[in-house]
Amino acid sequence: MLSFLRLTLLLILAHQPMNRAQNQRLQFCQWPCRCPERRACAPGVSAVLDGCGCCKSCAQQFREPCNERDVCDPHRGLYCDFSADKPRYQVGKCAYMMGVGCDLNGVHYDNGEVFQPSPLYNCTCIAGAIGCTPVFIQKPAGILGATPLTGRKHLQDTTYMSVYRDPPLTWKRNCLIQTTPWSPCSKTCGIGISVRITNDNGKCEMRKDSRLCLLRPCDKGLLRNVKVPKGKTCQPKFQAKVAENLTLSGCTSTKKFRPIYCGVCTDQRCCVPNKSSMIRVDFSCKKGSNTQWKMQWITSCVCQRKCSNPGDMFSDLQLL
Repeated sequence: MLSFLRLTLLLILAHQPMNRAQNQRLQFCQWPCRCPERRACAPGVSAVLDGCGCCKSCAQQFREPCNERDVCDPHRGLYCDFSADKPRYQVGKCAYMMGVGCDLNGVHYDNGEVFQPSPLYNCTCIAGAIGCTPVFIQKPAGILGATPLTGRKHLQDTTYMSVYRDPPLTWKRNCLIQTTPWSPCSKTCGIGISVRITNDNGKCEMRKDSRLCLLRPCDKGLLRNVKVPKGKTCQPKFQAKVAENLTLSGCTSTKKFRPIYCGVCTDQRCCVPNKSSMIRVDFSCKKGSNTQWKMQWITSCVCQRKCSNPGDMFSDLQLL
């Protein structure tokens, strides 16, 4: 009987810390739902449904506190890291999921970094793609007033990149497919990123689509060994001599590839992809994780005199 009482007492003592910890858990959600007055989110910050499933709120950003109610911005690849709040795991900090950085005009930006490469735009690097918003917001036409005749030429010269419908029109599941052209590769050598906007998905929603691109290797010695045909000034393309694994942010492709590269010219022209297809490349990363990327597979290149840096999205912009 005495042994039974001792065992019962030990079990009660063992459960007391657990019950005490459970009673001390913070209550972030309230039922029924009580939504405060909704405030406007800062530019680039997503308005999302909170973790309680009650109210729309501004998503938490990098290194900001998060919990079961205050969620991290999913559109910036953020998640709530509770690892520093052991053993409760109630309050964390927003951290980035594994993602590649961005390269623009020879400068590398970390995933999630906000920067201003031009006086016209503020930009953010998100998983290898660069998204930008204008610094100066154009006023509505009614506020600007009537446009003088001298200003009409500037309006006519203004061009906009928009989603286009490439005939014949394509319908999928009651959705008219609309897609922008692929952007130029973000790097002139080595593996870069190319993006487009398309609604070719199950929900017919406009979404960003990314792919890898590889115009040429960065080994200058290898480029110098590319032979230009006699009587010509350009060798539009050349192929790697041996098949090799591709590397991306510490990850290595599971297969070896022998890609076709865009070549070189001796008359200051530059060679860019003319025809290409799409392949899928599987990468094996550290700690046993795996990832898959779509990749542009070049089949032919063309050499032209317009040699603006393909990674400089602002090279053609002018202040009016």
